[in-house]
Amino acid sequence: MLPATLSEWFETPGGRYVLAWETAQFDSAVDDVFGFNAVQVGLPQIDFLRENRIAFKACIGPEAGAALRAEPWKLPLASQSIDLVVLPHILEFSPHAHQILREAERVLMPEGSIVISGFNPLSLWGAKRAMMHRSSDYPWCGRFIGLLRLKDWLALLGFELNGGRFGCYVPPFAQASWLERFAFMERAGDRWWPIAGGVYVVRAVKRCVGMRLIAPSWRERLSKQAALIQVARKDNVIHVRRNHDRQPEHR
Repeated sequence: MLPATLSEWFETPGGRYVLAWETAQFDSAVDDVFGFNAVQVGLPQIDFLRENRIAFKACIGPEAGAALRAEPWKLPLASQSIDLVVLPHILEFSPHAHQILREAERVLMPEGSIVISGFNPLSLWGAKRAMMHRSSDYPWCGRFIGLLRLKDWLALLGFELNGGRFGCYVPPFAQASWLERFAFMERAGDRWWPIAGGVYVVRAVKRCVGMRLIAPSWRERLSKQAALIQVARKDNVIHVRRNHDRQPEHR
């Protein structure tokens, strides 16, 4: 029986192979993101936020099992209220990919992070999808989004990439035995054709141009008093002293 959803495809040998690699990348990408609120959009059956230490975490999506049932392009969240948003393959299986990214930008706090996974069209997986473009089977029914295009979309919304990786260089076999037989291509792919992985995971930060944090005046005075300056350098040792300790020289 063919998988009717992406979550069902993740239970097949090929899906488990991709999911194992992706979850490791998500774990690494979200581990050092801090704040108060984190949201996963889609695929509620899989916890892509498991390694994040933010106190409040929730999954939003139209599928059963989501903590909040809503369309990913109409998030019922206040603007600038979320510190971390993860989008596991949600863009390529929705007709509203641009709007989903705009919603993610809207709800993210300034300097908030977004982590996105997708299938790479410039890969063996993308080649198979091109040959099966009329198929309704997962994941080949999706509209694979190239990383360069995704970077352009993110840049237009004020995001700056700060990490990412390609993986899953093995051809998209359906049998576990063939996936294991070609496992050597993972190491070879990382070294010889790193941008041809079947899947990518990227992280970006929401930048707010012209934004400047204003500290209370008493903090500003304390920071000036504690400022250090470089006054000499010898044998790779930097000697410093406080600004207000400098005394005029007497001739």
